[in-house]
Amino acid sequence: MPELPEVETIARSLRPELTGRAVQAAHLLWRRTLAIPSPERFADQIRGREITGVGRRAKYLDIQLADLHLFIHLRMSGDLYLRPLPYRPEKHDRLILELSDGRALVFNDTRKFGRVWLTAHPGDVIGGLGPEPFDPAFTLQEFYDRLLRHRRQVKPLLLDQSFLAGLGNIYTDEALHLAGLHPLRISDTITFEEAARLYHAIQTVLMAGIEHNGASIDWVYRGGDFQNYFRAYGREGEPCPKCGTPIERLIVGQRSTHICPQCQVT
Repeated sequence: MPELPEVETIARSLRPELTGRAVQAAHLLWRRTLAIPSPERFADQIRGREITGVGRRAKYLDIQLADLHLFIHLRMSGDLYLRPLPYRPEKHDRLILELSDGRALVFNDTRKFGRVWLTAHPGDVIGGLGPEPFDPAFTLQEFYDRLLRHRRQVKPLLLDQSFLAGLGNIYTDEALHLAGLHPLRISDTITFEEAARLYHAIQTVLMAGIEHNGASIDWVYRGGDFQNYFRAYGREGEPCPKCGTPIERLIVGQRSTHICPQCQVT
């Protein structure tokens, strides 16, 4: 699933391509792709709307249309393409937006897990999300206080989008390795110094991911090369870049997790 750096990369690439274009028509090819509103209202509400910007909140793309927001969550296999019109739908296309510049924005989703929302009330979709890792209001002290308010294993806590928005399996493993913290560590036992290491590690690995256009490690997301710079994720049996100990794989909260047993102790 694309995480914050991958979604940010997609948003940055789409922003100059979509901003200022109008949506001339919408073709919903699989009804369950659309969470809200109804398919009939969706086609009517989005037709003729000008795209004023493209942003990101956590793992959601936010295509802004004056007083409406088109949120897209790619989930496991979603992808977005720009294709010239006329466009003949392909097998796994779920939504096609015809644009005023003679192109179509195509949402393709093989596994059908992706979702789209069109709403005038963003809080209905993203209101439950935690802070963004780069938000100036999200200070080290705020992060430490939030850790202490929970008694949970730190990796599942970091994956909880209501605790901190945008992290997924890859960047959580990378941040914990850089910070030297074990993913099973209980959050309210983390010291302020350890929290500081983790706080800066999260920002460091996310920024590195953005600089490398994300990580291309599966059959969906493409174009990034951060996978060539992984410290721990997916490197089972390979030497730790800190100490040379082979990276180990374990399961934490039903998620595949990669650690250095020497650098990350419980």
